Amino acid sequence: MFNFRRLLLGRRLATDESHHARISNPIALAVFSSDALSSVAYATQEIMASLSMALQHGAGAAVAVGVAGHAIFGLSIPVALGIVGLLIILATSYRQTIKAYPGGGGAYIVAKDNLGEMPALIAGASLLVDYILTVAVSVSSGIAAITAAFPSFSGHNVALTLLAIVFIAIMNLRGIKESGGLFAIPTYGFVACMLMLLGIGAFRWVAGHQVTPYEVQAVAHQGAGVAGLALVWVFMRAFSAGCTALTGVEAISNGVPAFKDPAAENASKTMAWMVGLLLTMFLGITLLANHFGVVYQHSTDQTVVQETLLSQLARQILGTSGQVTGLAKAFYYAVQGFTFAILVVAANTAYADFPRLAALMAKDGYLPRQFSSQGDRLVFSNGILILTTMACALVWGFHANTDVLLPLYAAGVFIGFTLSQAGMVRHWINKKGIHWQGKAFVNGLGAVATVIVLIDILITKYRGTTIVVILVALMVALFYNIHRHYIRVKAILAASRTEQVYPHKIRVMVLISGIHHGVVRALSFGKTIAAHGDVEAITVDFPDDAGRESAALEKLRSDWPTYCEGVPLRALRSPYRKIVEPILDEVDRIRRSEPEVVQVLIIPEFVTSSWWENVLHNQTALRIKTSLLSRPKVIVISVPYHLNPIRD
Repeated sequence: MFNFRRLLLGRRLATDESHHARISNPIALAVFSSDALSSVAYATQEIMASLSMALQHGAGAAVAVGVAGHAIFGLSIPVALGIVGLLIILATSYRQTIKAYPGGGGAYIVAKDNLGEMPALIAGASLLVDYILTVAVSVSSGIAAITAAFPSFSGHNVALTLLAIVFIAIMNLRGIKESGGLFAIPTYGFVACMLMLLGIGAFRWVAGHQVTPYEVQAVAHQGAGVAGLALVWVFMRAFSAGCTALTGVEAISNGVPAFKDPAAENASKTMAWMVGLLLTMFLGITLLANHFGVVYQHSTDQTVVQETLLSQLARQILGTSGQVTGLAKAFYYAVQGFTFAILVVAANTAYADFPRLAALMAKDGYLPRQFSSQGDRLVFSNGILILTTMACALVWGFHANTDVLLPLYAAGVFIGFTLSQAGMVRHWINKKGIHWQGKAFVNGLGAVATVIVLIDILITKYRGTTIVVILVALMVALFYNIHRHYIRVKAILAASRTEQVYPHKIRVMVLISGIHHGVVRALSFGKTIAAHGDVEAITVDFPDDAGRESAALEKLRSDWPTYCEGVPLRALRSPYRKIVEPILDEVDRIRRSEPEVVQVLIIPEFVTSSWWENVLHNQTALRIKTSLLSRPKVIVISVPYHLNPIRD
């Protein structure tokens, strides 16, 4: 029989096949590094946009406009160097974390083991938020790269972004190994295109090719220069904007268990490759953007998506005055195509880590238990589905505009960075061991650096970070409430072991609407379990307009002795033509008048052979069962009556 689910997701995997789902280093680089590597497509862009804003507002002393423009945009180089320095510190720190936590050392685990419950929940909430933003930002940026190369797609960014997110979700539901193999092509294709583009740009630079920086002049003429303390503020804003290049750096330490053995060693090697590639591409794009005079400004209209900085830079390097022709045009399209591909694939990092983190928190009782359940393909399907839903909601709400989404970015991940590094300092102090002072110093340096950057982000991106901080606080409160619920349930279940298992008195009621084979079977079953209690049949009657019993009830009473002798029949009047409410009222009346009685309600229930036949019947039985779940000392039993029974 055709099974669409199997076609879409592949065959089911048994638990003992989990070792086959582990991935090699080249695949791991694509799975866990695509987020960090793809950030070069918008990190320099955000730095330039921040510097453009400084010129537009014209803070500080008056300087010649053209000189001011070149001076301000020249700040992008020291900003990029500072970010590269921070990247090296973080990479060194996280390699230590990988070795200390070979089972996976994300910020949540490290904070929980070394700093306590509250820091762990803050780290968990901030990373979950960051993963959702990663999907929304990365895929939106990828679609923006396509619309830059093919303007005819402009105006359809939201729909295209949503389709891309759903595609990634489906691939991840198939399993991390399968999705990683497919997504390795865009990752390595993007890296190859970027290195070739940087090589061509460097050659033209060394060859003395000059480009009139028309973008710089255009932006510079919009405002005055900046100087003094205002320059420090501009640097801080640009630095916090460029720190989007560091998102995803922690992903490898979170996903160590997904690597082939020796997992920690392989993860450490992959981290080194990721950092080397990220450093080269980010610094190269920033240097070439300065040389070729390419800048970027945020759109004032949230519904308008502009041409990306990387697209502008590629046109400047490959063409003349921004015009690309011939073979160079084909390479330009390849650059844009692979940029789109890796930005879409970058969401795969979040799909690898969000479900895993949610599963860990669910096992600890801070998220619903369903998040810890693995699906048919040994992936945490519920986490994948929730991540997809939240990311799609963000894309829809913010019109897939990265100019609006990016200010929300980075704050969450730097909260996680800081707590992880601080936790590792405590880890080395507690564990001691060989060279522990040096290890503690490295992680301490990482903690200090990240907390300084976090403060910078909170100050300079206060509008976007305020939303993130409030969301993290609400999530932490939710985690506590979920945890308290599970503790309370556990205490109640433990105490219930000493309670009386079998009640002293049972009252059985069979809910009926007429007489048929299913009702007779239900009554017979009721007599069986009511050997030491009472049993009666209950029906709901709609009186006529004179207040008398309906004709249907009169017919039922006359037929009753023939088919159901020995079981009393009682009718509940329902003047407002309701079925569920009179039954609930009767149950509550018995609870008040006979609190020691346990009520057992038996419901004869039709079972159809197909879903569309089920739609043709009302769902009264389901409504009754759902409504009675909250009543204590009430047991509901369904006695199925198969309309089309399967014969042996």
